[in-house]
Amino acid sequence: MEKAILKLKDGKEFSGIAFGAPLDLAVGEVVFNTGIPGYQEILTDPSYKGQITLLTSPMIGNYGIEETDSESSGAKPTALVVKKLYRGPVMEGRLTLDEYLEREGIPALEDVDTRALTIHLRNHGSQNGIIFYERDRAEAEKRLASYPDITEIDLIDKVSVKTKIRNPDLGKGRTAPPDAPDMHFVLVDYGIKRSIIENFYKCNIAVTLLPSTATAEDVLKENPDTLFLSNGPGDPDRLKDAVSLAKALIGRIPVAGICLGHQIITLALGGRTVKMKFGHHGSNQPVKDLRTGRTFVTAQNHGFMSQKESLPENVEVWMVNANDQTVEGLRDDGRKVMSVQFHPEAAPGPEDALWIFEAFKENAR
Repeated sequence: MEKAILKLKDGKEFSGIAFGAPLDLAVGEVVFNTGIPGYQEILTDPSYKGQITLLTSPMIGNYGIEETDSESSGAKPTALVVKKLYRGPVMEGRLTLDEYLEREGIPALEDVDTRALTIHLRNHGSQNGIIFYERDRAEAEKRLASYPDITEIDLIDKVSVKTKIRNPDLGKGRTAPPDAPDMHFVLVDYGIKRSIIENFYKCNIAVTLLPSTATAEDVLKENPDTLFLSNGPGDPDRLKDAVSLAKALIGRIPVAGICLGHQIITLALGGRTVKMKFGHHGSNQPVKDLRTGRTFVTAQNHGFMSQKESLPENVEVWMVNANDQTVEGLRDDGRKVMSVQFHPEAAPGPEDALWIFEAFKENAR
């Protein structure tokens, strides 16, 4: 075990011990996630592409890695930062977290003062950081200074499928596609999680997964009951083609979206998106449904949000975050548009919002 350093763009440094894959100047935007269980789902969430992920739970790795629980193929963050790594035995057939990260090529840092780091990010905002050995300091500082912000990086191509897939097989232990589906949705993949697809299957909805480069013509060719725009990494304002796709189809067929998909819909409807100071990353975010007055707990993972003041008058703010009043859901019933900023598939997280998938289905009727 060798000591290493995490240095933030503003100059603040935190020391720790390297584990996982061999460390070679791991650089990316540093964000914190407040979830307690669910580290495997977090690690395999494509929305973390390009980021160094800090987990605030004090011990990580207790139950190992069960391959069937992954949300995508392989780990996605640039690196992982934890307070304490569990090094004891795990259930037979599972990998330890250390083994998994080494296999996936993801370096990690433990024995970090994650409380102090989280407070620093909360006070000063998410920002680029780099993990390095002291002997590599000069090269690391040069690379950190020149590394682009996440608003300047294209990440979608690294996490999207490349060709059309009809009813993808989600693997052992997952829900199979419906034999006699009620509906058919086209899902445009900007970094979709398996649990989103699985919940469409549970609602008896067949799906066709299209790459992020899909056009309106590609979508209409599939004759879908709904166009669904998925979650994914990066700045929605960079996705001009995705916004054009949504604009072209809103009013022609029902359109729905989750997380990045919600932000794309915001832009397509004429609103704007902005970067948040440190975002919402965790499984304990309260959301209020303004139609019913009901508040429920959600899982979230986003660093950008819809700007409420920019939304056209005909667009309804459906839900807001009960902590900071940021936009959590939009509707335009006349054009059958519905989107949510949070993750109703709850992987990891509470299941309070699973009804959103039935709402998407009802919106398509």
